[in-house]
Amino acid sequence: MKPNNLLIGPRGQLKLADFGLARIFGSPDRRFTHQVFARWYRAPELLFGAKQYGPGVDVWAAACIFAELLLRRPFLQGSSDIDQLGKIFAAFGTPKASQWPDMIYLPDYVEYQHVPGQSFKTLFPMASDDALDLLSKMFAYDPKARISAQQALEHRYFSSGPPPTEPALLPRPPPKKESIESKPSEFGPTVLSPTRKSRRVMPHPEGYDGNIFQKEKVDDRGIGNERSGPAPMSLDFSVFEARPPARPTINSADRTHLKRKLDLEFQIPEEEDED
Repeated sequence: MKPNNLLIGPRGQLKLADFGLARIFGSPDRRFTHQVFARWYRAPELLFGAKQYGPGVDVWAAACIFAELLLRRPFLQGSSDIDQLGKIFAAFGTPKASQWPDMIYLPDYVEYQHVPGQSFKTLFPMASDDALDLLSKMFAYDPKARISAQQALEHRYFSSGPPPTEPALLPRPPPKKESIESKPSEFGPTVLSPTRKSRRVMPHPEGYDGNIFQKEKVDDRGIGNERSGPAPMSLDFSVFEARPPARPTINSADRTHLKRKLDLEFQIPEEEDED
């Protein structure tokens, strides 16, 4: 989950997109890849290389999106998995064994220097107390102690004032402008071809008339000083379509004659025997 995969429908309803890495969660012993989610929205157990995890990773990603809505910017922006863990620990503090007992058993676990965490009020000064309480439960280090999606929906943040806007009163996106070509034909569906890129016509170098280079004008002294006309703006591809002349061939009679001639020219004379 990430903000790019959250879509707003024409009636203001929220929709999730991009289920390319979605999996059916049934058996808790099933092993998955830890390279899921965009790094900024990846739960700490995934950053430590966990292969067995549950819906808690989605709750952590939803908490990152919630925090991004409050701050108007991405909350934890790590440049690598190790840096991402550093950003998480700098915000919430290095987890202790009492907070996350199973942390040391993860495949890629490394011990970080202990740093104290900041209060949620310091991290999100404009958020309400109910929002801070919900975020603290969604950002729990231990996936087993992390609040579930159903429990999050039942949190008092969603029932306390101000009440949410009714779906019928939600702002709707402006309608898309339909062109004449995009309207369906009365004879059936219309297949629209992709727009073709127009060919950019460039002027030829000076002295080129489309087929051959232009001849220079020669004055009385026999010196060419100007062209016969401006360079054309159109292309003549007949120059490129011309085939090269065929190579000369040698028939059998010519080949025999040539072989005899070469034999006579390169024949080594026999040395005369000395008396």
